[in-house]
Amino acid sequence: MAPSAKTTPHAVPAAALVLVPESEREVDRIAERCRRLVNRRAMLSAGAAVVPLPGFDLMVDVGVLTRLLREINQEFGLTPAQIDALAPKKQFTVYKAINALGASAVGRLITRQVVAMVASSVLRRVATKATVRYVPLAGQALAAGISFATLKTLGDRHVADCVRVASNAIDINDLDDRATRR
Repeated sequence: MAPSAKTTPHAVPAAALVLVPESEREVDRIAERCRRLVNRRAMLSAGAAVVPLPGFDLMVDVGVLTRLLREINQEFGLTPAQIDALAPKKQFTVYKAINALGASAVGRLITRQVVAMVASSVLRRVATKATVRYVPLAGQALAAGISFATLKTLGDRHVADCVRVASNAIDINDLDDRATRR
């Protein structure tokens, strides 16, 4: 590693880093890509809900949601490693936006504990799904629908949080740039 390279606890090769979007148009494109990803993953979750193995759907949901949140953060340039690679002023701006909006999984290392915290808001749906899935046919269809809706809700909420953080960071940078030019 070059002596000038920044070493962080979340080190990732520089080529793998995507920076925080610089324009609202870029934020919109990323958000649309992420919403399509959320829909695909929600379908995967729904498919797992019809498998008649106890706990299988929950295991799949946690794995899918963990990976989904990581991928969305990465698309927006909001993983810990990506934020650490930013210039100090930009880091401050991004962390300020994250804290101001209270976005729970944005900019965080996504662990099962973070997923549990994010999913706690839809815990009632998960409990209902676990109960109804043992009713033949109709129960499995209902469980699949609940799985889809739950994962889609959580994924869309996270995309919206990332959009707010990225947009807020852009707005703060624009204000700083205007103030510097005066």
